Amino acid sequence: MIVLNLILYYLVILPISLLPFPVLYAVSDFLYLVLFKLIGYRKQVVYKNLRNSFPEKSSAEIDKIAKQFYSHFCDVIVESLKSFTISQPEILKRMVVENPEVMNRYYDQGKSVILSGGHYNNWEWIAISIDQQIKHQSIAIYKQLANKFFDSKMRATRSRFGLMMVSTKIVKEVFDKNRNELTVTIFGSDQSPGKVSNSYWMKFLNQDTAVLYGTEKYAKDYDYPVLFGNIHKVKRGYYTLRLSVVEDNPVDSPYGSITEKATKLLEAEILKAPQFWLWTHRRWKHKKKVEETIS
Repeated sequence: MIVLNLILYYLVILPISLLPFPVLYAVSDFLYLVLFKLIGYRKQVVYKNLRNSFPEKSSAEIDKIAKQFYSHFCDVIVESLKSFTISQPEILKRMVVENPEVMNRYYDQGKSVILSGGHYNNWEWIAISIDQQIKHQSIAIYKQLANKFFDSKMRATRSRFGLMMVSTKIVKEVFDKNRNELTVTIFGSDQSPGKVSNSYWMKFLNQDTAVLYGTEKYAKDYDYPVLFGNIHKVKRGYYTLRLSVVEDNPVDSPYGSITEKATKLLEAEILKAPQFWLWTHRRWKHKKKVEETIS
């Protein structure tokens, strides 16, 4: 296994990562043909998710979104590989925080914050670029990979420009440890929860959805304002992040309101340009039971 990991990393991933962007996107175009046309990678999942999310759309409209999604998905794959070797000036040119002042004002007030986002556009590039564009120390919550070799490489890549990577297993410990530091902790709120019992149920993309409650829980426990980060694709290989305030006073907010607001902000972006969300994800594998309530 170790030998295979080394071969894959040093003979496949790194050579691809070193390619110039025009060649990299040629690889993406070829990958699209392989994943969509040839092997149909998770095609059933993608089409089921799209049909359930947009029952009003025709088969032709669903097919168009699916094709656009796979094209973008392949771009994200090769861009993620590029993350292993991309320079700091290059990433800061290609992923720009439009309005860092929205977050920086909390730093000036001596407040840590929580940033909620989703798997929309290129979330990987936010990880390696955000720390250089804001005043807070950035921390990202992530689920450890089973493969220890690639978990180590992934953590090293994401953190090489300042980001701190924190496993989901030690989130509370890290929050406690950094109480006296000014941090922004990044949560991906659109993943399928491991434990439905700890989730918040709401309507998302036309379906009953179990939403991770972590963003709201830690915001309330530590009284950290919550922001939402919307990633916009300007053109191929160029993105912007726009920040907006979800909740300034989390302790006083009603149960579920932070989760609802943040999830609805993500949903609004998906509805405007659905091709940029991660439709290969089995997002709705958990089904709502009769006794479970939305609130």
